[in-house]
Amino acid sequence: MSRLHTPPASPTSPGFWRSPVRGPWFTSVLGVVLLGGITALFVTGLLSYAAYNPDLSPVNDKTPDKGLLGFYLFAWPTQPHWLYRLTQGIHVTLGITLVPVLLAKLWSVVPKLFALPPARSLAHALERISLLLLVGGVLFEFVTGVLNVQLDYVFPGSFYPLHFYGAWVFFAGFVVHVVLRAPAAVRNVRHMRAGKGPQEEVGGEADFPLVSPRPAEPTVSRRGALWFVGGGSLLLFGTTAGQNFDGPLRRTALLAPHGGAEPGSGPGGFQINKTASSRGIRVAETREDVWRLVLTGPSGTVRLSRAELLELPLRSSALPIACVEGWSTGDQWWRGVRLRELAVLVGYEADAAPDVMVESLQRHGAFRKAALRANQVRDPRSLLALDVNGEPLTPDHGYPARIIVPAAPGVLNTKWVARMTFGDL
Repeated sequence: MSRLHTPPASPTSPGFWRSPVRGPWFTSVLGVVLLGGITALFVTGLLSYAAYNPDLSPVNDKTPDKGLLGFYLFAWPTQPHWLYRLTQGIHVTLGITLVPVLLAKLWSVVPKLFALPPARSLAHALERISLLLLVGGVLFEFVTGVLNVQLDYVFPGSFYPLHFYGAWVFFAGFVVHVVLRAPAAVRNVRHMRAGKGPQEEVGGEADFPLVSPRPAEPTVSRRGALWFVGGGSLLLFGTTAGQNFDGPLRRTALLAPHGGAEPGSGPGGFQINKTASSRGIRVAETREDVWRLVLTGPSGTVRLSRAELLELPLRSSALPIACVEGWSTGDQWWRGVRLRELAVLVGYEADAAPDVMVESLQRHGAFRKAALRANQVRDPRSLLALDVNGEPLTPDHGYPARIIVPAAPGVLNTKWVARMTFGDL
């Protein structure tokens, strides 16, 4: 083979990257999909953070140094009761569905990462920096997010601050990159709609174009490649989305920890996250003759057995459990004592019930304690649940008593409740 036909050995040369699929049109289509998808991920992620009510109490705030990044926080509402189930289900399912699109996008622009010189102008330097933040941030967010969904906490530190700060680092790069590259992406999509072929594509840098100057023989068209990426996303959607539903659809969620069949039968045979044994709950401390609920407020302390709680006015609520990992249950029928009526027992008017700090019997875990806002306490559907679906709670569902609040993340629906302290937090 002559020197003229020897492929360039260096990835800093445009001719090193020979795939005929790469090009401004292919990259722009993927970019437009990610622009909409990642924007939705960012918004639903911020909503998930707000749902924890981190400004309410230090025990709810896993990112105490957030500063101005918490500018948007608000009291998380209790209606509609399926709100968190919807927003977090979208966040996780969409994130997993976009993985093939993200990988294809990174593959399509990888030649740009090797372009020399590193910066030819201030605008080009900003674009390269934004690209580093963008690529590093998005990979970090997707990897930690998928690991969290799979309950594989192999990354150092707590998921909550890592994912929160990583999102803002990514978003900074994302905004700068979009501002700089959006005009070219729009031009390329319009070029596609005009029905012009790849040879007429516009965009890309003249000294390091995405279109290879020495393309290899094509094995698939660009549209075919897009169909392949879309098929991968559809497959991931079909094997993940079912964790948000009851019935046959849950069995299609093969890639989700809470997919497949329900973990049992009967009234308590619906999904759980943490079992009693995994949280160190001992049968001896939950026996009816031992366990007492301790309520504290301005009028003093009240201790109630489970039998005494059952003698109070009992109410029912049909509410789901929805967790940060993206899975949820359908509405279950819970029966117990309204939280606001428990506040009355320690000196408050029901309509003026304040925040409450809830403590569990569990020995370890990030949410052994959790705080609820006054609007959550006052909602008539918010219960200290004693029964579910007509039967006493099972140990894994929080026996002898658990919190259930509409629209709250699952970790705030504390199980194995031991103490409730009412007052402004």
